[in-house]
Amino acid sequence: MKRTYIKDLAALAGSAVEVEGFVHALRIQSKVSFMNLRDITGIVQVVILKDSPVFEKVKGLSLESVVKVTGQAKAEKNAPGGVEIQIESLDVLSAAAPELPIPVVVKSGEDAEAPIRFDYRWIDLRKPEKAKIFKVWTALEKGFRNYWDKNGYMQIYSPSFMSTASETGAEVFEVKYFDRKAYLAQSPQFYKQMAMASGFEKVFMVGPVFRAEESFTTRHLTEFTGWDFELSYIKDHNDVMDAEEGMIVAGFEQVNEAFPELGLEIPKRPFPRITIVEAKKILNDRGVASAEEHDLSPEEERAICDYVKEKFGHEFVFITEYHKSKSAFYHMRLEEGSDRSRRADLLYRGIEVTTLAQREHRIDILEKQAKEKGMDLDQLKDYLNFFRYGCPPHGGAGIGPGRFIMKILDLPNVREATYVPRDVKRLNP
Repeated sequence: MKRTYIKDLAALAGSAVEVEGFVHALRIQSKVSFMNLRDITGIVQVVILKDSPVFEKVKGLSLESVVKVTGQAKAEKNAPGGVEIQIESLDVLSAAAPELPIPVVVKSGEDAEAPIRFDYRWIDLRKPEKAKIFKVWTALEKGFRNYWDKNGYMQIYSPSFMSTASETGAEVFEVKYFDRKAYLAQSPQFYKQMAMASGFEKVFMVGPVFRAEESFTTRHLTEFTGWDFELSYIKDHNDVMDAEEGMIVAGFEQVNEAFPELGLEIPKRPFPRITIVEAKKILNDRGVASAEEHDLSPEEERAICDYVKEKFGHEFVFITEYHKSKSAFYHMRLEEGSDRSRRADLLYRGIEVTTLAQREHRIDILEKQAKEKGMDLDQLKDYLNFFRYGCPPHGGAGIGPGRFIMKILDLPNVREATYVPRDVKRLNP
């Protein structure tokens, strides 16, 4: 008999079925027992009568054992999903140890603390609400990929080992690479731009990003999955913002289609765009203290998002035209001699989710800006060579999908939106 997923049982009421999954719950009684069985699609109640040949076998089951059940599917309005299974046979595929280190079925206020849950992440992820996090993530990425496919983007894959740091040289993981040093990539930035110099015009990437930041906030990890894109022949950074808006709308529409119960608000285009100077004035007028002239603190990010929601009814806002001191050496300036760059950060529900910019593709200016940042041009030789033999005007963005998921599902920490989180303290499982 072919396996049936639990979500499909209702249509098979009155038929013989075979279901496989985890023992979610057990209720043993003298004349009848009930077992809730869980697979990735749902939970079904299995009824075991006393005269069943497996009645005694069920008594010996432990929670979270993996079993195969065959029996008759029967419509039952009071059962989960409106259907139950009258058992005929039971095979134990994998017996779980009797004492679970953390609960899967959590009673109110009795869940394990986050560090313990992450120690046993594979068990923590058995909870249906945790599995849903990654189903939503899958839908969001599917929407982004649909946009990339429809708009002619090519997927590329960059290395994680680099001979030089991809940003300013700070906060990188140094590793021994045979007889020399290498660094784990802070971003695929250089290789996206190499693709522009290769004439690829539009590219996207999905891959790991490494940041050696000793940060213990709810938004930072030492390794996370990044979504990146880059496109050529742009006029300025507004073209990059336009492109990302299209991706986000496509992603949110896909999530809404898969999970209408979330009621996710599809953002209207164009998204509000406010310069950092304007944002600082708005915040000052609202009595929000500013710790730094050229950047936004987490409190300021939340406050400016509150303002945008009140004024524009929008959950997104681009903060634009950052000072050169807060911009990478490869960010193009607004115009020659300007202290402002063609950079923008996208905020969503009070948190930065994207940094984007038009890149400087003119080799003489790029070298000048690298020197201003105190960077060693010899170490940047390979990167700078990308621009010596012709390169279109271009720009792109690095997106933090974990932060998107964190905010979409109102999770308390980006670690909860990460399959196996890595932070300053955690290198297991």
